[in-house]
Amino acid sequence: MPSRIKTTTVGSYPVPSWMVGNTSRLVLRDAVMAVLKTQELAGLDLVTDGELMRFNPSHPETNGMVDYFVSQMDGIRKEFTLSDFDRYRADRASGFRLLTAGMAVGKIQEGTLNLPRDYEFVRALTKAPLKFTCTGPHMLARVLTNVAYKDVAELAMDLAAVLRRQIEFIEADVLQLDEASIVGFPEDAPWAAEAINHVLDGVLNEKAVHICFGNYGGQPMLRGFWRDMIPFLNSLRTDHLVLEFARRGYDEIDLFSELDPSISLGIGLVDIKDNEVESPDLIASRIERIVKALGAERLRYIHPDCGFWMLQRSVADRKMRALVDGRDLFEGRV
Repeated sequence: MPSRIKTTTVGSYPVPSWMVGNTSRLVLRDAVMAVLKTQELAGLDLVTDGELMRFNPSHPETNGMVDYFVSQMDGIRKEFTLSDFDRYRADRASGFRLLTAGMAVGKIQEGTLNLPRDYEFVRALTKAPLKFTCTGPHMLARVLTNVAYKDVAELAMDLAAVLRRQIEFIEADVLQLDEASIVGFPEDAPWAAEAINHVLDGVLNEKAVHICFGNYGGQPMLRGFWRDMIPFLNSLRTDHLVLEFARRGYDEIDLFSELDPSISLGIGLVDIKDNEVESPDLIASRIERIVKALGAERLRYIHPDCGFWMLQRSVADRKMRALVDGRDLFEGRV
């Protein structure tokens, strides 16, 4: 019997130990294949590449979801002078990073960024339904120090244009934009939605947007409430959302009755900032609470709150299995 609620991850996976210090193409291929097979064996319905090719061992606090993009785009400078840092401290554009991700010093262009090549690399390694992730234009704009554009909204639209051109060639079953800054900047909603929608309109298959409260070094970085995000979420031209709940609790779940019914929900049931592995019973009870609040037809995906990259592999693997077992328990398959 096919499952109605699909299981997946948000994107990243812990970096295998043998890959650290050796990022040759062959080693990367073996690592990605291991991540894909691990997810398949756990029973996930929709797998990801673990975002391993974006990992930077010199900056392990993140999984490269920012640096991988901005380091390859033209118009962004990665070397900083003392005066650059003075400007960044005065600007505080991102609100949480210790250092700026880069200086937007000219018109943003794609440079050597090649996401279609990255997708084809992974697609050849699995026959399972595949999700491909891409950091969104609002988050990228908010972690750059802007010295070239009249405002950050204009910067975001040029970033969106670059990303749109890239994802138009990607035939993944699901393409997910990751936006981990918007909850800290609700005032950005109008122009952020315009930039995000520009990218989403180029997606070939199912569209998803992931929104969370940050996971820098395994810690939440932003404060905010889902109630403030509902109008913004309703303005997105997406098929489903990928939202953080396990860490924050489910007190705000009822608010999502106000979400546009055409947008399906993916809800976080696994806390990626805690090593304790959720039991299948707990997963099933969380699904039941969501379904009672919003109706069975609204919940399409269940997943962790955010990426797995800060956890040990053994913990991440057990959490994935618990997610599947809990879903099966709820659906009466166990």
